[in-house]
Amino acid sequence: MKVITMQRPGGPEVLRLEERPDPVPGHDEVLVDIAAAGVNFMDIGVRGGAFWKQEGESMPLGVEGAGRVVSVGPGVTDLRPGQRVAWVYVPGSYADRIVAPANALVPIPDDIDDRTAAAVMMQGITASHFATDFYRTQPGDIALVHAAAGGVGQLLTQIIRLRGGSVIGRVSSADKVAAAKTAGAEHVIVDTSGDFADEVVRLSGGAGVHVVYDGSGPTTFRDSVASLRRSGTLCWYGPVLGGPGPLDIMSLPRSIKIGYAVYRDHVPTPALLREKTNELFDWIRDGRLRVNIGGIYPLADAAKAHVAMESRATTGKLLLVP
Repeated sequence: MKVITMQRPGGPEVLRLEERPDPVPGHDEVLVDIAAAGVNFMDIGVRGGAFWKQEGESMPLGVEGAGRVVSVGPGVTDLRPGQRVAWVYVPGSYADRIVAPANALVPIPDDIDDRTAAAVMMQGITASHFATDFYRTQPGDIALVHAAAGGVGQLLTQIIRLRGGSVIGRVSSADKVAAAKTAGAEHVIVDTSGDFADEVVRLSGGAGVHVVYDGSGPTTFRDSVASLRRSGTLCWYGPVLGGPGPLDIMSLPRSIKIGYAVYRDHVPTPALLREKTNELFDWIRDGRLRVNIGGIYPLADAAKAHVAMESRATTGKLLLVP
């Protein structure tokens, strides 16, 4: 099998394509031929040494993908060879084959293609958590979505809209405005300085927004807080870029609420993982959710995909294809 590994923490240059023996599924495990693997900011954090520090050298990267079952190990009764499956957190997914726990796999419906399934798993479940669970979007709510042209941002915007909310998007360059608007953002702010709150308050009619979704790192925290109306909610996510630092809770204005959202709290059991993923598949099937694949790279070019993602020049989801 072929797999992308990192020899040590560092830049994209530490990624290597290795040949390894084909894995064999054990009890309650499944061997899968990978059709597409998702690229996520989490992977950049792993490559840089922020996560999985205990794993050591020559560590496989990637956690998300879709493919076809090759064989099943003892104890697996609900999956079969030839069946198409997707997953959201199986380490080592930058590969052409992987052994995965059976309870981490979701069957892919016949009318959803492999690349779409791979592209919607982590970012789709994340967006679903943000807009339906962490903050339950109601008709008439106004949301500020940072990185609105990115993979999470586009899906999040669409889910907010289908629940009756409206979106003010923030993007880093003018060439991303169209992608944010296509996803459903009524207004789009182009900003790289972190100075956007006045415009958000103006666009929301002077009161501020009901919720802010901020995964853009410390530079946006101050204005995200300032963008909220009374009793508004700040959904903070994206550990790769770091947090805002220590907070004095008694200094928070306007009775706002701040929380750190983690997608795995949305799908803590295999049953919920399949339920929430099937909801995403239903929205795609009905045309209510569009998955924008912004770039497809050969597996061997994983480093190029990382460079593209870190450049902030991409929109939508990036995939690796063996």
